[in-house]
Amino acid sequence: MSFDGIVTRAVVDELKSSLIGGRIDKVYQQEKDEILIQVYNKGSNYRLLISASSNNPRVYLTKHSKKNPETPPVFCMLLRKHLSGGIILNVKQYNMDRIIIIDASSIDELGLTTEKRLIIEIMGKHSNIILVDKNKIIDSIKRVREDMSRIRQILPGLIYEYPPLQDKKNPLNFTKNEFMQLLNNDKRSIKLYKFFYFNYIGLSPLVSKEICFRSNIDIDRPIQSLTTNECERLYITFESLILDVIMNKYNPLYINNDSNDLVAFYCLELYQFGSMNKNFLPSISDVLDSAFRRIDIQDRILQKSHSMRKIVQSRFDRAISKLAKQKEELLESTDRKKYKIYADLISANIHLIPKGVNHIELENFYDENLTKLDVPLDFKISSVQNAQKYYKKYSKLKNAENLLLEQIPETEDEIEYLENVLVSIDNSFEVEELDEIKNELIKEGYLKDNSKNKRRKNKEEKLSSPYHYISQNGFTIYVGKNNRQNERLTLKVANHDDIWLHVQKMPGSHVIIKKDNNDIPNTTLEEAAILAAYYSKARNCNNVSVDYTMKKNVKKQPNSKPGMVVYDNYKTINVNPDKEIIKKMKISK
Repeated sequence: MSFDGIVTRAVVDELKSSLIGGRIDKVYQQEKDEILIQVYNKGSNYRLLISASSNNPRVYLTKHSKKNPETPPVFCMLLRKHLSGGIILNVKQYNMDRIIIIDASSIDELGLTTEKRLIIEIMGKHSNIILVDKNKIIDSIKRVREDMSRIRQILPGLIYEYPPLQDKKNPLNFTKNEFMQLLNNDKRSIKLYKFFYFNYIGLSPLVSKEICFRSNIDIDRPIQSLTTNECERLYITFESLILDVIMNKYNPLYINNDSNDLVAFYCLELYQFGSMNKNFLPSISDVLDSAFRRIDIQDRILQKSHSMRKIVQSRFDRAISKLAKQKEELLESTDRKKYKIYADLISANIHLIPKGVNHIELENFYDENLTKLDVPLDFKISSVQNAQKYYKKYSKLKNAENLLLEQIPETEDEIEYLENVLVSIDNSFEVEELDEIKNELIKEGYLKDNSKNKRRKNKEEKLSSPYHYISQNGFTIYVGKNNRQNERLTLKVANHDDIWLHVQKMPGSHVIIKKDNNDIPNTTLEEAAILAAYYSKARNCNNVSVDYTMKKNVKKQPNSKPGMVVYDNYKTINVNPDKEIIKKMKISK
């Protein structure tokens, strides 16, 4: 995504009009690399989000907030000490680069007015948030030691220096002669669009391609192939675009594709995307808030789900191996009778068994024909000891069978439960949903509770809402998002005569059709079955079997894990989990 120098300038322009003169009320650090500053100005409250994330560094005014950590981090406490109650004096951009400077005055411990400077560097993995006092670094959200960078260290007590300038021109100070000279003198065999961000600071590949598109010149053309007329067109387009930037004439937008996935965002119109779904918003912060909220949620979900899935998958694989071993041991235990026969035959023929042999043929008096049976022996021990060894093995396998007949169903239940958890992780689209799964795994003993504050451990946690669909016939359909939600939906929300659906013999969500004393048409039943198939392990399969029955036929067995139920008196419908059909259904969050 293109948070370049032009977008930075648009953000600074908005922050100037919104924040200058405002009072800093509160400072939060909701992520390890993210700050939220609440500012009160001219009767309005503003939330300034500043992120030094390596993947998505950014600055803008947001309407959203995240959960605060139980204990404020050290850098957050430092910012509160120096900035809380302060007045924002100025907001500016450094040299058209992705660096924003916020100056604020506040009262120190001695009651004296001091000025502090918050510097936000949006530089990919090198992004940082730095608090400075008269050019001396107080601290930063990321400390940069000499072993991390020989060129530039960011540590308390050092003099702050701006990142070294690249050998690029400031596009706001453009002249035609300079532009043409750069174009004519650039002998690198590069594609045309790269010329702009190679030579001008603050221009991204996205806006560089936009200049080429508006000039009606192929972005991949070599510079040397341009005609005089094409060079002139490029300059006119470049001049027009930069003049809009100089005059702060912005048209913020974000663009989605047909699948509603984010394609691009910018503070200027992007003609290169043609008739794709463009969403124009009043301010660049509105655009960034919408775009980065989606990106941030996706990234956080990816990070959380990856670590959680790894743990659950490991436990699942161990349970599968455990079940295979248990079944192997059970098979051996069912064949234990031969060891008693060996022991009895040895005991009855001790006087016939010579010392030092590893097997002997004895008449099997359990066989009516008295056939000879080859009995294995341990030549290192006596005949009596061999008999005792076989009696012990027989007794052990007999006890093992009883134990395994109890353990195998438990292991099978664990496998089913963990497989349901894996499906729930895949179906999670909000961080809160993953947190619910995490809490469930903690309660079930699969994860450790590392939270510092456990006072609310025994309180009932608020669950997110299940998916809420409306069928074409107007019936309410609920879909559970995880095991605990499935259990609550089925056992507490659903009425006895509501219809309950679940994919057959596979992990998946519980689905409820609210009957409300009406007959449920086949179209609604089919739509609910499609939802049950889609939110299951069978999402990518065809002709999926889905069982359905009245909720009164669904029971939870004592001591079973969350979401695990049994049901009877059911019927089965086969459907294809069609995403397009689901899209057409109205969903209420």
